[in-house]
Amino acid sequence: MALLETVRDPARLRELTAGELRDLAGEIRAFLIERVSATGGHLGPNLGVVELTIALHTVFESPRDRLLWDTGHQSYVHKILTGRQAGFDRLRKSGGLSGYPSREESEHDLVENSHASTALSYADGLARADAHLGRRDRATVAIIGDGAMTGGMAWEALNNIAGGPERPLVIVLNDNQRSYAPTVGGLAEHLADLRAGRGPGVFEQLGLGYLGPVDGHDLPAVQDSLRRAVALGRPVVVHVITAKGKGSRHTETNDLDLGHAVKPMDPYTGQALKVSPPSFTSVFGEKLVELAEQRNDLVAITAAMTEPTGLLPLQRRFPHRVIDVGIAEQHAVTMAAGLSMGGVHPVVAIYSTFVNRALDQLLMDVALHRRPVTFVLDRSGVTGDDGPSHNGMWDLSVLQVVPGLRIAAPRDGTRLAELLAEAVAWHEGPTLLRFPKGPAGEDLPATATFNGIDVLRRSGRLDVLIIAVGALAGLALTVADGGRAQGIGVTVVDPRWVTPVNPALADLARRHRLAITVEDNSRAGGVGSAIAQALRDADVHTPLREFGIPRRFLSHGTRAEVLAACGLTAQNITRVVVGLLTGLDAAPASADIDDRVVVGLLTGLDAAPASADIDDPGTWPVHSGEEH
Repeated sequence: MALLETVRDPARLRELTAGELRDLAGEIRAFLIERVSATGGHLGPNLGVVELTIALHTVFESPRDRLLWDTGHQSYVHKILTGRQAGFDRLRKSGGLSGYPSREESEHDLVENSHASTALSYADGLARADAHLGRRDRATVAIIGDGAMTGGMAWEALNNIAGGPERPLVIVLNDNQRSYAPTVGGLAEHLADLRAGRGPGVFEQLGLGYLGPVDGHDLPAVQDSLRRAVALGRPVVVHVITAKGKGSRHTETNDLDLGHAVKPMDPYTGQALKVSPPSFTSVFGEKLVELAEQRNDLVAITAAMTEPTGLLPLQRRFPHRVIDVGIAEQHAVTMAAGLSMGGVHPVVAIYSTFVNRALDQLLMDVALHRRPVTFVLDRSGVTGDDGPSHNGMWDLSVLQVVPGLRIAAPRDGTRLAELLAEAVAWHEGPTLLRFPKGPAGEDLPATATFNGIDVLRRSGRLDVLIIAVGALAGLALTVADGGRAQGIGVTVVDPRWVTPVNPALADLARRHRLAITVEDNSRAGGVGSAIAQALRDADVHTPLREFGIPRRFLSHGTRAEVLAACGLTAQNITRVVVGLLTGLDAAPASADIDDRVVVGLLTGLDAAPASADIDDPGTWPVHSGEEH
């Protein structure tokens, strides 16, 4: 029987000899390569922390001792050693293991840590709590790696940890010289000096204990360093040197990211199991290069995500026009404001989930100064397999409050290219584009335009106006087909620029019996909410129903599965629309219009669709291309 099959909890590790632990490390690497190659996921970071994780679980006794992973994508080995081997067949799939620590999965996962540079703050709080309560029977250990030490929040925590030398805390610095790409900046150079044994360390100068550097693949050496750190009884940094992607030739030789995040692939050849069609990200990257060739003032900024955000083509074409600031979103945004003040037009490419970390900078440093900075939010809406922390379901709710910020949501690749060109040409303030992870899909051309709004479908009576936001335009068209099959007249429009709300939407809504919005953002404060307010301000009484993501954290699964769980399917939306129209028909004729709206929204879902128009379709001002 393989050793790995006998490990059901960390206590088993403390029964094994040094030789058996080395054999176990080899089995874990083979297990990771086989399983993660099949499912996709963060392979490289976990191949690099095999011995380190074994050492942590032999020296410390989780869950009594608290192990905090920063960032959480390097926790696969931790999951294997805490009884979750069987779940790897469905890693990052609906009903399977999360790709990050998960409190629902195990008592060994204290925090669901998937945003970088946070573990030291958690650890400082835990150590302070133990000191306050007089507890001395457990350790707090923060494992920070994959470039997370470049984040400003980590240094804020270090400053406070160093100010409390009486509080024991072990900080394991997993130095693999990488985030997604090689770590950048002065810290990277300083760590290189420490690896070479040159000069005093910044950690010691702050007043922290320092042990290392130690070979992170020498299991006894790591164990010894961890035990020494505990014995010191104070905050200590254990500097561990690891090789990201160790053990697989396909990750070790991948100069781009050392297998940081792999798609399902053949573990023997490293070839992807299927070819991905062009994505929104790739369309953005190609268009940005085209615009940069036309304009010398365009410069792109990334927070350690050059390739994932589509900036690699620009970096290859103009190496000095892509700035990687490390995992430092706040700095990236305010630096962009400074670049703009200096006469450069910055394009800040960032994941939607990470822009939340820089709201104050976007609000006060960019928008307040009316700086023409363009933000491009990849992974907006539902990302799916990365789980609750990575869905970009808050950007529209959060950023619509920013004065002067124009927000666009392209529905396809062609619109992305058009809107990006419009965004960087705008000089009166900041602009922002948001698009989802995954294929850009087929183009959805407009049949007409109306005051800057694209009309995608116009058929039958003026029953329902469907306002589609970005990539959910295809879903809106499917809903229109379902409505037409039931005799419902439908108009589908795409505002393109969703913030500020185009006043023409109120004109269109006024001419329809019902309006709905469809977006892959939270319904709380989303585009639908903003349009509802705009209709009220324009004294438009057409009832409006917002379809979006409910205000809850979403479990991992495919994008389609997560959208379906949120009710964002053609079948569900069509059913609700039919019910709303039936309710409007059933409202008492003597009621005034506001009463009819309320009654209509509350009345039945099963009757036949309405047959009466509230307006003459011939008076609706679409310029061309109406479909009947």
